[in-house]
Amino acid sequence: MENFFREQQRLIESVSPTKRYLYDRIDWKERCIGILGARGTGKTTLMLQHIKERYAGSDKALYISVDSPFFQAHDLFEFAREFHQLGGEVLLVDEIHKYPDWSTHVKAMYDSFPGLRVVFSGSSLLQISKQKADLSRRAIVFSLHGLSLREYVNFTLNKEYPAYSLEEILADHQRIAGDICNEIKPLRQFRDYLQGGYYPFFLEGESFYRLKVREVINHILEVDLPFVNRIEPRQVSKIKKLLYLLTVGVPFVPNIAKLAEATDISRPRLYEYLEKLQDARLLNLVRSQGRGYEVLTKPEKILLENSNLMYAIADEVNTGSLRELFFVNQVRNAGTIHPQLIESTVEVSGRGDFIVKGKYTFEIGGKGKGFKQISGVENAYVVADDIEVGFKNKLPLWVFGFMY
Repeated sequence: MENFFREQQRLIESVSPTKRYLYDRIDWKERCIGILGARGTGKTTLMLQHIKERYAGSDKALYISVDSPFFQAHDLFEFAREFHQLGGEVLLVDEIHKYPDWSTHVKAMYDSFPGLRVVFSGSSLLQISKQKADLSRRAIVFSLHGLSLREYVNFTLNKEYPAYSLEEILADHQRIAGDICNEIKPLRQFRDYLQGGYYPFFLEGESFYRLKVREVINHILEVDLPFVNRIEPRQVSKIKKLLYLLTVGVPFVPNIAKLAEATDISRPRLYEYLEKLQDARLLNLVRSQGRGYEVLTKPEKILLENSNLMYAIADEVNTGSLRELFFVNQVRNAGTIHPQLIESTVEVSGRGDFIVKGKYTFEIGGKGKGFKQISGVENAYVVADDIEVGFKNKLPLWVFGFMY
């Protein structure tokens, strides 16, 4: 136990003081908290920041990572029991998805030790509702997404811009954008963010950022995806090829038959892999309005989850793809901080590019984009790149990065 506390002290001494959007949204007094997210989004940092802020110098809270060799030979539940008996109050467990039958152990901790709070983090691939042990009534689960444009601006320029809801942006975008433009040049920050600002490790420097993004991709595909979903290693190279083909393609109606042939993946399995890549936060699948979200429902558009992935994988980036990708990413992320509450459903619209919440229609394009495609559509908006401030129902694309 002493070794774990020594390691924890070393970690919290070097932890970044910069807090993500999720930190203050969590009620840390809850008995069981889950933090799910893609690799590299800052889950470990979030937990260490909590210890540093609330338990510095105390032995009441302990951070552990269960991918440590120690837990290959020791029982997690029994470790929690010992910690609790020694007066421990909060056990923070990282990389939970790498521990066999982890949900059973977490449930046992919850039921056996009423005085112990458990915080666990794991891959976004985890489906809490599908675990053998029912945690849905016990764990309060949150999603930690990559940085929003707002967070990136706040971190890089030492600002404190607030987040706005979709409705606030639609109703008051001129004032919001105007106030921001009076202080900064948002288009410059926007371009930098698209290339290298989604993952918090950008704060470590630009030199190896894209290499680190590629490492994130490889770890998800080679370690997390096979481990959580029992995918055979020989399928990983096919999935990598699939991801590359989707990156260099344009996000219009995907030809599933051609993708299956090009990757040597059967069509049913291809649909399954697309869903897993979305769960892993490598893709965003956008379906037509009213089509539902069954695995075998063909997505109308397939987009990379964030723009930094596109720059890390492809030599050339399609501008149209980039614009749509950013819009979908920021709007979806803002509405899915709690995985069970999807507040900002984004679907492909029959008129315009996307419809959000079944109510607001958006046409995405450059600064010259007009209203022809959405003429006569109620609650319709043009979202234009390369403009700082909009007018009436024409909004700047970058302002949607201030939603979380």
